[in-house]
Amino acid sequence: MSTTKEDLFETTCGLEIHVELATASKMFCGCKVDFGGEPNTRTCPVCLGLPGSLPVANEKAVEYTMKIGLALNCKIAEYSLFHRKNYFYPDMPKDYQISQYDLPLCYAGHVDIAGDWGTTTVGITRVHLEEDTGKSIHVGGSGRIHDSAYSLEDFNRAGTPLVEIVSEPDIHSVAEARAFVSELRILLDSLGVSDVRMEEGSLRVDANISVRRRGETEYGTKVEVKNMNSVRSVGRALEYEELRQREAIEAGEQLVQETRHFDERTGTTSSGRTKEGSSDYRYFPEPDLVPFEPSAEWVDRVQSTLGETPTDRRARFATEYGLGAKDIEVLTATSATADWFETAAKAYGGDAKKVANWIMADLYGLLNEASIELTESKIAPDQLAGLVKLVDGKSISGKQAKSVLAEMFSSGKDADAVAKEKGLEQISDTGALEGIVDEVISEHAEAAAKVRAGNLGTIGFLVGQVMKKTRGQANPGLVNDLLRRKLT
Repeated sequence: MSTTKEDLFETTCGLEIHVELATASKMFCGCKVDFGGEPNTRTCPVCLGLPGSLPVANEKAVEYTMKIGLALNCKIAEYSLFHRKNYFYPDMPKDYQISQYDLPLCYAGHVDIAGDWGTTTVGITRVHLEEDTGKSIHVGGSGRIHDSAYSLEDFNRAGTPLVEIVSEPDIHSVAEARAFVSELRILLDSLGVSDVRMEEGSLRVDANISVRRRGETEYGTKVEVKNMNSVRSVGRALEYEELRQREAIEAGEQLVQETRHFDERTGTTSSGRTKEGSSDYRYFPEPDLVPFEPSAEWVDRVQSTLGETPTDRRARFATEYGLGAKDIEVLTATSATADWFETAAKAYGGDAKKVANWIMADLYGLLNEASIELTESKIAPDQLAGLVKLVDGKSISGKQAKSVLAEMFSSGKDADAVAKEKGLEQISDTGALEGIVDEVISEHAEAAAKVRAGNLGTIGFLVGQVMKKTRGQANPGLVNDLLRRKLT
């Protein structure tokens, strides 16, 4: 077996996931948490760090952090402490960030990810709570700081509760990194602690990646990659960085520990700054906040709110509904999508695979065209169930149902109402069809004679003639049965 260039190297990756929590107010003040809005309208002396202002910790944010930690199989610290992380950057009004250092709220967890390679257990080093920074808007040039004319600061986001989830360096391929981010995103969504919208910055990924020659015991030089705003971007950035580091090692070039930024347009990373160590931040305990010690009762109460995990739900969809892996992957991509499907399946009451087929094959086509999510559709779950029931009852054909679905999608009307408006309801009354079948047999005596002689293929022609007379509304199965009964 030949050895490829990839076999000569080993990639090691650890991820840092920053999650904005969906609390009503900020981490240490009462300002509203929301996306966008007029710049600097959701600020106060506390989140701006004005002299004399004092922070008060958001209890809901602490609960949400514990909830994330428990879902990731972490231990909850009996004693935890906030620290000041000191550094200067224009989007940070205090010139320090209230964060956690050596005493995080959650630690020593793990999560399993699966893919073509099998199953990997990724350790979770810590889950800690901090406040988010503001947002720099670079004006002029490409919108990046290096060629902008000037920068503006919007502090609306400053102080938003932010959870940082740090993984162990247990990831050894780009595919595993993508799977880890996807699994974490689904888990956080199911917990209801964040809207996990990467495009809005609610979930941000930093990746620490290094490459070494296979067989070496020391890790390669670590590089931190930032500015990845989708799961796809994570994959593209790490693929580029992995190749860049391999080529540098082969060429005998010295890699440096640094922060690099991913450019979505070019698919490349570029050097940002030399990477700091923890000592550069001069951490010290936050003097304006007391330590906190979560009681066992509080932890138990949070544990009781976790509910069904995404892994358990996927397993249940396979056993309870008989769905395949691809269907399950799509239908459990978000908690809201999975809920929508289950509501439709229960309203239908029959084989849930039929409901899944209509969602996957037809409804998603309409959703993709409109560039909206399933939960944003005008079609309610019980309305889709009603459509499937009409097809089951042979009130409309499968082909007609596609036309009905398109109208439902655009108008939000029920399936039976659309079918009536379009005159698509099938005629399934034997008495009503028998006379039409007799007419067709009489008008096409030669074809009828062929059927009587044993040429059953000709029945299809006669069925077509009945359908023409009924403008496509006859139940084709019933017409076929009537013709066979009369001619064979």
